Amino acid sequence: GIPITAVAGCSMGSYVGALWAAGLDGVALEERAREIKDRAALKAVLDSLSAVPKATFDGWSKPQQMAFFINAYNAFTVEAILAKYPDLKSIKELGLFNRGPWKNEFFTLLGARHHLDWIEHEELRPKYADPRVHAAVNCASIGCPMLREEAYVGARLDAQLDEQALRFMSDRSRNRYDAGAHGLALSSIFDWYGKDFARGGKGYNSLGQWVTRYADQLADGAEERAAIRGGGLPVTFLDYD
Repeated sequence: GIPITAVAGCSMGSYVGALWAAGLDGVALEERAREIKDRAALKAVLDSLSAVPKATFDGWSKPQQMAFFINAYNAFTVEAILAKYPDLKSIKELGLFNRGPWKNEFFTLLGARHHLDWIEHEELRPKYADPRVHAAVNCASIGCPMLREEAYVGARLDAQLDEQALRFMSDRSRNRYDAGAHGLALSSIFDWYGKDFARGGKGYNSLGQWVTRYADQLADGAEERAAIRGGGLPVTFLDYD
């Protein structure tokens, strides 16, 4: 099987093969899922994730733990989709009343049955307090950030998350300056989880502080970039499918 060191962060990039390598967003992920015939490699990784004892996890550094949780979230999301293809139009169909799989306890992690929301809302967000995580986890919806083309690694996690945040903020389909409104059009992630960007994690004390850092990615013109850095622009949140 795959050693625990690989799960914690050496290289899991190949475990989804072509699906992972392209750095897919939610739509492309679902479209490509039907092309995956042999899920043995993915199953091996999922089994290795599930086999990690809590005592081993507790001995890891914070970055290793965080990388483990992000990789697990993304991997089990992929598995949830592949398990139902081709009879699936949206990931929301996987849960009761078309609410998605996020509260379904369909996998084992650290010795107990869990759901995706447990990873994100009970572990990653409150215990690691890094707003960049929102650019790393992919829920297989159109508005999700792009999947990274490699696994997250404890030793390189800080740089990986910085790059993911830059990619996410550079994606004008998800975040941009709206010239017509003279304001910002941002992902609904910032509406739902705005407080995560105001808790001091990684030095961010407000969503505005986060946005000003990415002024060059959000707009092309010098005047617009200056307006973003100046703060106070009206904000609308884009639809999230």
